[in-house]
Amino acid sequence: MRGIIGFIFMIQGALGFVSQTFFDRTWGLLAHWFDLPSVAYLGLFAAGAALAVWGDMDRKRRKRGQSAGSEAA
Repeated sequence: MRGIIGFIFMIQGALGFVSQTFFDRTWGLLAHWFDLPSVAYLGLFAAGAALAVWGDMDRKRRKRGQSAGSEAA
């Protein structure tokens, strides 16, 4: 679940940063509710990337733990 939320944050951050930097208006859902600077969109992208990596590492750790537990039994 963290990976999916992280991916959504990454998309929103990338859309907001690119559109605000290279175009006159902002894209994405957050622009309808908040007026954020470009740096905040970069931070949102970084937080989303961290969530996605954390979710992927946790999924791999659980998978490795289940396979090691089945070998011990």
